[in-house]
Amino acid sequence: MSQSVLIELEIPGDLKQFRLPKGVNNRLQELLDKQSHDGKLSRAERLEAEGLVNLAEMLSLLRLRAERAAQLKQGRP
Repeated sequence: MSQSVLIELEIPGDLKQFRLPKGVNNRLQELLDKQSHDGKLSRAERLEAEGLVNLAEMLSLLRLRAERAAQLKQGRP
């Protein structure tokens, strides 16, 4: 059974902070390019790429939720 946890965070004014840092994003892109070019990643590379994709997705979700919360706070649906 899944559980919910409510965490209150102070949302930074600059929502661009909810993105992968440039170096981490570059590494993810390298892995994706290698997979596209060579057709295969090592097990360690695949696990790294999957972890980075999961992190990028989580940051995107946080950014979208922060944008939505800011809209609601300003009285916009």
